[in-house]
Amino acid sequence: MRLFAVRDYRHLFAAQLIALFGTGLTTVALGLLAYDLAGPRAGVVLSTALTVKMVMYVLIAPLAAAYADRLPRRTLLFALDAVRGLVVLALPLVTEVWQVYVLIGLLQAASAAFTPTFQAVIPDIVTDEAAYTRALSASQVASTMESLLSPVLAAVALTLMSFDRLFLGTSAGFLASALLVLSTRIPDARPQDRAKAWDRAVAGIRTFLATPRLRGVMALNLVVAAAGSIVVVNTVNHVRDELGGTRSDVAWMLAASGTGTLLTALLLPRVLGRIAARTVMTTGAGVLVAGTTAAAVSSATGFVTWTGTALVWAVIGAGMALVITPTGAVLRASVARNAVPGAFAAQFSLSHLAWLITYPVAGRLGATAGFSLTWTVLAALAAAGTAAALLLWPRREPRTAVPSAAPTRSDLVKAA
Repeated sequence: MRLFAVRDYRHLFAAQLIALFGTGLTTVALGLLAYDLAGPRAGVVLSTALTVKMVMYVLIAPLAAAYADRLPRRTLLFALDAVRGLVVLALPLVTEVWQVYVLIGLLQAASAAFTPTFQAVIPDIVTDEAAYTRALSASQVASTMESLLSPVLAAVALTLMSFDRLFLGTSAGFLASALLVLSTRIPDARPQDRAKAWDRAVAGIRTFLATPRLRGVMALNLVVAAAGSIVVVNTVNHVRDELGGTRSDVAWMLAASGTGTLLTALLLPRVLGRIAARTVMTTGAGVLVAGTTAAAVSSATGFVTWTGTALVWAVIGAGMALVITPTGAVLRASVARNAVPGAFAAQFSLSHLAWLITYPVAGRLGATAGFSLTWTVLAALAAAGTAAALLLWPRREPRTAVPSAAPTRSDLVKAA
């Protein structure tokens, strides 16, 4: 069964893809808006806004996954896109920092509910087992590609328009996503036992805590968040204040990290079929420790250049690809098929919980203590996460090398 031959899935996937890129472009524009509102303290504003985002993701995503069967799902997905479009449209109009926090809270609450609802819809639209597994993989790849390409698209856009126009473009994107949702035939879910809703919300997290390799993934989430926070939160102030760059330069520096991720992701398929996921992912963690350490050393020694920063950002992007790309296959190989959506929802929440820890460090500590100390702390967190992953994820266990093709149900059950 060809996955994209399914019309409803094709439309729904396109809606998700457009919404993902809208969120990514909004993040870039938000950093520039924060700089206009707060100047040198832009990192504090941006990290607080992103912390609000993580709180929404951690709290709302598992609840949305558990209660998605209580509402008409097509109507819910349409409404969530409409809310996001209206919020993004309002962002260029803000004049106070607190208004940014309120709007970002609304935006990310809607985004946090959209993803698990989308994942819950997939098995009702894609009924073939192999195609269903590929659909989950496609969703994971889409999320990864958004982080790679959004900064590049933003950089190109900023050479043609002011950053506030990015908000208008992303608002239009959410509208397009909403219309695509309306064009799909999404059946309403069959309500499950209401008494077990909370159990369903935390079932995936319990699976993570009980499975050694998934405990390792939890630790690796911290490594990715520690390194990624340097790029996401500190780039705008580093480029504007220390390198003397422009708004467009901010996006291009973010694109340097995306380029590192993209090149690595293109090389990984040939590697993942031969090397165990644990080896690939812990190697990526080591690369991230090296990248964050290099950032801290360059800042402490005052050796800060455009080329050096771009190289470090690219190394961090490459390390993130090594950790993130195999994660979906590790999840699928760790649980039975009927538990896969819960595992993905748990990873969605737990990975954002790690960012909830590191965003405030990058923003608030960066504004008060400078980048040298901040990046040293983040490098230490990355090193701690790497050490924890090596301890929590046993080297000797049933083979978990990521297959080049999607695993079958028997593969998933055997690896559980």
